[in-house]
Amino acid sequence: MADTSTQSIQVHAPLDRVAAVISDFPRYPEWAEAMKRVEVLEEYEDGYAFRVRFVIDAGVMADDYTLEYAYADDLSRIEWHLVEPSKTQKSQRGSYDLAEAGGITTVTYTLEVELSIGMLGMFRRKAEKMIMDMALKQLKHRVESPAQ
Repeated sequence: MADTSTQSIQVHAPLDRVAAVISDFPRYPEWAEAMKRVEVLEEYEDGYAFRVRFVIDAGVMADDYTLEYAYADDLSRIEWHLVEPSKTQKSQRGSYDLAEAGGITTVTYTLEVELSIGMLGMFRRKAEKMIMDMALKQLKHRVESPAQ
């Protein structure tokens, strides 16, 4: 059974800049530690990624999986789902919800993952929190960094 986790962070940048970093998948390995390779397999007519393949190695977990993405017209929501089960995941759904006020964007990251491997609920929740916390902090650092 999949559990849903949600975390938020404030990024000192406008929404469009945050959305641009989130949707620039080929550059994820430059700033997201666990990402070893990210490849856009298909795009929408407007150039945004539709289907993206990820190869990750987070030490205790390595995986190769493909996600399909959808975007709100104003980029205030970017959501995804797992195309087919992978080595470690039965399902994955997630989203970034972006809300800007005064040049600061609140990023709310929601993730629902059902693992193929057994893991006690307490350890799974701790791992999810750590993954989400790291992802949000790395995103914030990347967006707020003056040099890209």
